Amino acid sequence: MKWTLSQLQKYRSKDFPFDETVSVDEITQVDPTIRSVSPMHITGRADIDAAKVTFHLKIEGHLVLPCSRTLVDVNYPINVETTETFLLKGLDYETEEEVHQVKGEVIDLMPVVQEILLLEVPMQVFCEDSGDEGAPQSGKDWEVIHEQEKREKIDPRLAGLANFFDQKDNPSDK
Repeated sequence: MKWTLSQLQKYRSKDFPFDETVSVDEITQVDPTIRSVSPMHITGRADIDAAKVTFHLKIEGHLVLPCSRTLVDVNYPINVETTETFLLKGLDYETEEEVHQVKGEVIDLMPVVQEILLLEVPMQVFCEDSGDEGAPQSGKDWEVIHEQEKREKIDPRLAGLANFFDQKDNPSDK
């Protein structure tokens, strides 16, 4: 996903579509919570003029992340649409969006794609299937208690009080 400025200038005021599948496995070194990355399918078009190149991207694929509860692998789908602008000259360009400055004679979209994917990683991911238990559910002097079990369980120190109101006060017993 690299183009020289001369390649892009040939498409000035013309349609420049692209459709590529790229590997972005390098982001697993940047963010260790990402266990693996599928090849990303990137489609879009570029609008090219004398001062800037604007890429309209759609990125599709999935990341494999650990479940926040059980640590099993979760396929997290990625489907992002974004617009990225590269300034060809060192002009101050007023815009609401973030712009990138072109260094040298080549526009490389891979660092931008990697940054977008890193921003898409959520704080927590939960797996749908609770049958796979990746994290231990008990250990020495501890166990995972579900809320329903906690409500039904009676503290053994207070078990004697459970029958307190069941006793009938007979005035003749006094």
